[in-house]
Amino acid sequence: MNYPNIAFETSFGRSSQLPASTLPEVAFAGRSNVGKSSMINRLFSRKNLARVSSVPGKTATINFFRLENLRFVDLPGYGYAKVSKGEKERWRDLVGGYFAQGRDVALVFSLIDMRHPPTVDDKGMVDFLIDQQYPFICVLTKADKLSNAQRAGRMEAIRSELPCGDQLTFVPFSAQTGEGVEEIRRILDELSADISREEGLPDA
Repeated sequence: MNYPNIAFETSFGRSSQLPASTLPEVAFAGRSNVGKSSMINRLFSRKNLARVSSVPGKTATINFFRLENLRFVDLPGYGYAKVSKGEKERWRDLVGGYFAQGRDVALVFSLIDMRHPPTVDDKGMVDFLIDQQYPFICVLTKADKLSNAQRAGRMEAIRSELPCGDQLTFVPFSAQTGEGVEEIRRILDELSADISREEGLPDA
């Protein structure tokens, strides 16, 4: 896939506004300030595709992008404490409403800050994805902030910290150095090619 060709489609602030799912979708999920927007911008080689903010909890909409035969979905960050109860409920409605609509979710990237143990919300998201049988990959962000010894320790620890951690796929990622970008693109290229074959189309 030609990643810089991705195009923004639309965004919604309520799950009731979401359009029908007409393409296989790849969703990005993670807590506020985990580096989701930075990952999206680096992955698609676009500086301002997703808005990066120093203020956690800034993304309060579901944003849709399209590239070839896939739709990419930037979900609002979860778990930020310093917002109103109403905002928390709206975010919960957005993310929960998205997954409750029977959408064609082909893959979820579940982002977790590699530097720290997963939060209760991180564990809850992984539990949910397992229970609902969504295909997903755990992307360990901010990998460049750790020394080699710290990384090795966190990689060993996280397998016991997350539900079914010894069976999960982990990709260390850094928006600063580009670590993990090619591996994730390879995964997406294979997904796109599989979809094309299923539809009887030439590989994208």
